[in-house]
Amino acid sequence: MFREMLRKKQQLSQEECVSILKTELRGVLSVLGDDDYPYGMPINHYYCEADGKLYFHGGKTGHKIDAMKRHDKASFCVYDQGFRKDGEWALNIRSVIVFGRIEFVEDRATVYRISEELSRKFTDDDEYIRREIERSGPGTLMFALVPEYITGKLVNEA
Repeated sequence: MFREMLRKKQQLSQEECVSILKTELRGVLSVLGDDDYPYGMPINHYYCEADGKLYFHGGKTGHKIDAMKRHDKASFCVYDQGFRKDGEWALNIRSVIVFGRIEFVEDRATVYRISEELSRKFTDDDEYIRREIERSGPGTLMFALVPEYITGKLVNEA
C-alpha cells in the first residue's frame, strides 16, 4: 500500500525517525480539504513513545477540523535543521513523513496530560504551563495521528 523508498541508502532507521519526531518542534500536517484540495498547515506536535501516536491540539472548529471529520487519512512531515559537511555548501536534511489516520481525543485527563507534555517541548516554566492549561484546556481540541507507515530519509541539497 505504501511505496518503498527508491534510494534506500538515504533511508533513515525507525529509531532515527522517532528521534526526529520527538525533538523537532513542528511540522506540516496535511489533510484532504475543501473540494478535495490538499490542505497543509504548520503545526506543533508531541510524539508519545508509550502509544506511538503523534498528538496535536487546536480550536474546536475550522477548516482542518472539518477536513479531518470528513476524511480521517492524513500525513505529517517534519524535518530537522540540517547540517553541512566540512568544506561543503550543501545542507543535509533529515526528514520524516508519517501516514496515518486521525482520531479525536475525548478524555479530558488525556487532553491535559498531552497538553502539558507538548508545552514542555517549548518551556520548563511549570507555572506558565499550569496557567495556560487551566485557561485554555477546556476549549482545547486534541487529536492524534495514528501511524500506519513512517518513513524518513537524509537528503543532500546539492
